[in-house]
Amino acid sequence: MANSIPNATQARDALAWMTGEQKDIQEEKSIWEWMVEAIEGDFNDNRSTGQIVFDAAISMIPFVDQICDVRDLVANCKKLNEDISDQWAWVALALTLIGLFPSLGSLVKGVLKIFFLFVRRSGGKAVVKAVDSAMTWVITFLRKKQVQDYIKKYLPNVDILVYLKNEIIKVKNKLSAKELLAAFDRGIQLLDNLTNKAKYIPGLKDKIRNTVAIVRKIRNAADAPLAKALAPLNDALARVIYRLDIESYLQRTAVRNTTNVHFRGTLPEARAITLMRTKKPRPTWLSKGSMKNKPLRPSDYRSDIDKKVKEGYPSLADYNIESFSKISADIISGPARLYRVTSPANGAFGECWVTEEVFVKIKNSPDPKAAWRKYLAVWPDWNANGQFVIYDIPAGQSIKVWRGPASSQTKDALRKETYHLEGGWEQIIFRKGEYDDTFYYPIDSYGRLSLKSPKSRDAYNSLSPAEKAKYQAVRSKIKEPNLHGPYDTNWGMTDFDEQLKDVRIGLPNISGQVINR
Repeated sequence: MANSIPNATQARDALAWMTGEQKDIQEEKSIWEWMVEAIEGDFNDNRSTGQIVFDAAISMIPFVDQICDVRDLVANCKKLNEDISDQWAWVALALTLIGLFPSLGSLVKGVLKIFFLFVRRSGGKAVVKAVDSAMTWVITFLRKKQVQDYIKKYLPNVDILVYLKNEIIKVKNKLSAKELLAAFDRGIQLLDNLTNKAKYIPGLKDKIRNTVAIVRKIRNAADAPLAKALAPLNDALARVIYRLDIESYLQRTAVRNTTNVHFRGTLPEARAITLMRTKKPRPTWLSKGSMKNKPLRPSDYRSDIDKKVKEGYPSLADYNIESFSKISADIISGPARLYRVTSPANGAFGECWVTEEVFVKIKNSPDPKAAWRKYLAVWPDWNANGQFVIYDIPAGQSIKVWRGPASSQTKDALRKETYHLEGGWEQIIFRKGEYDDTFYYPIDSYGRLSLKSPKSRDAYNSLSPAEKAKYQAVRSKIKEPNLHGPYDTNWGMTDFDEQLKDVRIGLPNISGQVINR
């Protein structure tokens, strides 16, 4: 039982873990004195990351987790006793109380301890950064031998990140002021249980009484502040859930073997138009009727954009301006991530990106590929898709960008049918990075690429249209150091069933086609 009282042997073993002291303490009096000292000890939010992982790991040991919980509860209450109006201190207390939910398993509890310590340190100002920073240490924790042994024994053949995500979703769904207050009461009961025997030891009675009085004082004042803490708590848990989800997604979808990529080449524009005009029913990403997001007219914006270019913002060609229905200059400061959907034939580094928020919106759509094409207005002959890359903006760095909703797109050959791509979701354009190396490989009727005589971009551009059709662009090397990927979208690389009849192209096993980090 979570609130049962440990015997002397259990307490001695737990305290040895807590303090790192392995000396043999036989006197029961000393054990309970030591217990009180552990509970009364300072909770240090500035512990090293190694200590954080160790703390999470020992929390999986019976009775040690109880001592840790009570220690954290006492520390939170002492801080609030100094300033009961400190709302972030109430949020920090609420984070501790989640650890006292009775349904919380020890593994989930250990992971949340790591996330929550980083969130507490943030002071509520940079929760996204805090959760992202914690993720590395969560992975370190999960790789520890005792944690791996636990997973193999109790959770075999389980995607552990998905499991953690789902368990934390359950926590978030039951989160309420009532649950937090009930957890607070359990914590007080646990404090009473752990200090019960020490009350009779000379010199400890007053110390214990004062500690319990502080904790009960904060409990009596907790109803309204804990209710107010629910919003930041939900935000923090939502970010933890998302981060576990995206981490699992990245680990599952890394492109590591290019011979297994189902790539059938970039669809030529003429064939793409024919398929769009004749496909019944038409693709869900292809809209019909009036365009909702009118493209900007370059002449109306050229002067203002050119002024911004002199301030360090990326230059924009007319077609770039026309790709927006609204546009603004902005600075994105790190740590932040941008995402780009690409294909084996397209650049990993390019000018068009989306924020993490938009990428998650795409990923969570019923048909992610259709949502990407429709709302970011990307024609199938522009980008075969199937892969994505991540651009990391490190802490302390920033990039100047253009951002705004993508405009609706049409083609001259589709105007009669009023077919178009709707647009409307935010896109970002920036060019601060190194472009990939791309080569053009001759391809035979069996889909085989000849690696002996690839052409450079300049040489390819000098060919006639008929000759160009005999070559396939392939990204050969990713050069931008802040770029991660490519990862598989799991959407496939075709937009029409007719493409499945095309020969699958075996890609060369070159650095531009395998995950770079």
